[in-house]
Amino acid sequence: MCALRSSLCACVAALSLAAACAPRYDGRVFRGDGFAFRLANVPRAWRQLETTNTGIALRDEENRGTALVNGRCGRDEDVPLKALTQHLFFAFTERNIEQEELVPFDDREALHTTLTAKLDGVPMRFDVWVLKRDGCVYDLLYFAPRDGFERGAPAFLELVRGFTSKVPHGD
Repeated sequence: MCALRSSLCACVAALSLAAACAPRYDGRVFRGDGFAFRLANVPRAWRQLETTNTGIALRDEENRGTALVNGRCGRDEDVPLKALTQHLFFAFTERNIEQEELVPFDDREALHTTLTAKLDGVPMRFDVWVLKRDGCVYDLLYFAPRDGFERGAPAFLELVRGFTSKVPHGD
């Protein structure tokens, strides 16, 4: 009985630890491995997509757009913002930067970039924000075909304005 109880306790502890470390989003706050961020102003019409390799993916069906918000910690601390942004587009072709500016964002400096590129041969327009804060990097992207981009970009800008990485541990 003791051996069974010890094994059961070990399993429960392991499952609890795994659940505590697994990324999760409650509709307001996303908690990942060593970081958290809050999103406000998420458009009601945008639906969350299931994903395994990014923090949050949201689909803007009306404009055929997608928003991605992600964070990662501990491996890109010394990499310049421009290089972090360029890294997001290695797999894209015909990249053309329209605008690139350093802007105040979340009490830090972020690189805001708009560009066009082809994704699987399809021309898309992108709005990208890259921020480094407290040993973590946060990427916020919106992309859509050109016509949809113009209509969807203002809603994404509101989402960006509602982003913060300053989330208390218990919030």
